[in-house]
Amino acid sequence: MDFTNDERFDGLYINVAQTTRGIDPLLDTVFSFLRRKTDFFNGPNGQDTDAAVAKVHEVLQKHVDLHKAEKTKKDLEKQRVLATKKKKQQDVAAKKKQKEEELERNERKREHKEDSNVIELGKDGFDISNADTQSSNDSKEVQIQSDVPAPAPIATSVQNTPRNDDDNDKDDNAKDEETEDDGPPPLGNGDTVAGKYTWTQTLSELNITIALPENTRGRDLNVVFKKNHLKAGLKSSKAIVDGLLSNLIICDDSFWTVEDGNRLVISLQKLNQMEWWDSICKDDPKIDVKKVQPESSKLDDLDGETRQTVEKMMFDQRQKSMGLPTSDEQKKFDAVEKFKKAHPEMDFSNAKIS
Repeated sequence: MDFTNDERFDGLYINVAQTTRGIDPLLDTVFSFLRRKTDFFNGPNGQDTDAAVAKVHEVLQKHVDLHKAEKTKKDLEKQRVLATKKKKQQDVAAKKKQKEEELERNERKREHKEDSNVIELGKDGFDISNADTQSSNDSKEVQIQSDVPAPAPIATSVQNTPRNDDDNDKDDNAKDEETEDDGPPPLGNGDTVAGKYTWTQTLSELNITIALPENTRGRDLNVVFKKNHLKAGLKSSKAIVDGLLSNLIICDDSFWTVEDGNRLVISLQKLNQMEWWDSICKDDPKIDVKKVQPESSKLDDLDGETRQTVEKMMFDQRQKSMGLPTSDEQKKFDAVEKFKKAHPEMDFSNAKIS
């Protein structure tokens, strides 16, 4: 019978170890028993103590070999787990890169389509009958229309019109909005949901941190990802987070972990990695995404086309927050201005550009 892994006497030896409180006293009890109650030290044929010492060395070496074999097996298993984890990280990075490339292609197609929107005119420009004899007092309006409307109506002449109370109220509201926009940008481009969690974000991912009781382990938690829903909390109590997400995520690329035994950290990969979230769940307090400020170092890490797309998106956000035209709208307006300069013989004094 093999006693090298026999666990039947573990309880007995644990009691002895707790009583002796040390390896030397523990071994003393074993050899004391052999010396006092057996003929171990005399040997089977009166070989004196040499046979006893040799037998102890033999048994000790056998367990040393077993220890080395078990350690080698554990090291190989650890290397296998690390290799599997590394491969998963590489797969996640490859999927992320593929999503970014797909978004870049779609963005280039969209820009190409927008650039193709031009103002179509006749062979001889505008068809205006009797243009040479048209007087400056003519009250007719010339309208230039493109397939996509310009950012806002721009009148080339200013008319003095009385301002009513509604106009004054609108101006006051606009001033109030400008005052509100003067606040600092959200920390980490995220927020703190009182009593629940804190969150930050980049263009590609969101990170959620939830405080936990000390010495919490992964098996104590219940965390469930869905493309439009998140549930997380302790199994023994009501979920801390349980609601519909503000946007969609990639479940296969999202993960969670317990840090320092007192924090649950959740990393969610965005499906659309070219937009900012105003909240994690739809019912949570929302941030002003106009104030989001990506780190400059992150922009430096992007390739040329991706960085140009991100900077364009940031520029358009700032323009909209100030009530100014976006880059695409400005292009269309510039095209109209270029046409006006190319046709100085036409009277645009009463024209409305829309």
